[in-house]
Amino acid sequence: MDLAALPLFVSESLSTTWLGKPVWMWIAFHILVAVLMAFDLGVLQRKAKDYGVRESLYLSAFYISLGLAFGVWVGWAISPKAGLEYLTGFVIEKSLSIDNIFVIAMIFGFFAIPRRQQYRVLFWGILAVIVLRGLMIGIGAALVQNFNWILYLFAAFLVVTGVKMLWGSDEHYNVEQNRLYRFMQRRFRITQEPHGDRFFVRLPDGKTGKLVLWATPLFVVLVMVNIADVIFAVDSVPAIFAITTDTFIVYTSNIFAILGLRALYFALAAMIDRFAYLKYALALVLIFIGSKIFLADMLGLAKIPPALSLGVTFAILGGGIGWSLWKTRRHQHPA
Repeated sequence: MDLAALPLFVSESLSTTWLGKPVWMWIAFHILVAVLMAFDLGVLQRKAKDYGVRESLYLSAFYISLGLAFGVWVGWAISPKAGLEYLTGFVIEKSLSIDNIFVIAMIFGFFAIPRRQQYRVLFWGILAVIVLRGLMIGIGAALVQNFNWILYLFAAFLVVTGVKMLWGSDEHYNVEQNRLYRFMQRRFRITQEPHGDRFFVRLPDGKTGKLVLWATPLFVVLVMVNIADVIFAVDSVPAIFAITTDTFIVYTSNIFAILGLRALYFALAAMIDRFAYLKYALALVLIFIGSKIFLADMLGLAKIPPALSLGVTFAILGGGIGWSLWKTRRHQHPA
């Protein structure tokens, strides 16, 4: 290739459309994610440090602000409608991640993982979640593109899930009876005690005395946290597809909501019981997001306006958070 024609070739390649958006948008977004992950690993985790609730709140606010700023950019670079759809998806995914935090806290508590090791698990867990969410969104986008009727299936699933959350019994996540945990106990050599921040160690085998590879409790926790997120993604991915079928909006809103999950966990873990009633608000959000597809058909509309969806979502979640804080205002919490 002529070197003089190289800039034109690169420009045309970056302008090529992939999944409905120019390639440069996808590349720029993934560069931003890589920079944030490198910052997290290279700066925030460079020294073993136990971040407090205040620092975690600041870091969580930084990620949320960055996610909202990206939504503003989407509204400017693509369209105001796309910006509203992104913000709605981001708010829903961030809110649903709070429910995930409850389960993560139970897993860490069961295995008695120190806070400093929790940072390591959540970092690599989030990295794996980004890959898993990307695969699930890719599969969902392919299904929606080839079978448009599947949106109605997603919508019905969200309504049923929301109703079950709203009227179902308050069941707690039981780590000890978890099938995955029991399977790993049978199939893996797992040490009784953690070994710092290591996922695997070489120790003598109890029968032969030879050095063999053992998994540490930290690895078990990493696997269980990732599987828990996959289970929660079964709700969250259909929820965002019920808002928009634009793969770029679906993917970026999911990833930005996940990026701040680690900071959000440490910010809320100390006062997690203050959000005892949030699950009912999340249930109402799932019912609303699912039912609005059927409602649009009944009203003869192509889609419920994004601004209305965002407003209703904010109102429901705000009411749930406010009610939770009000009802638990007399609870005492550790510093």
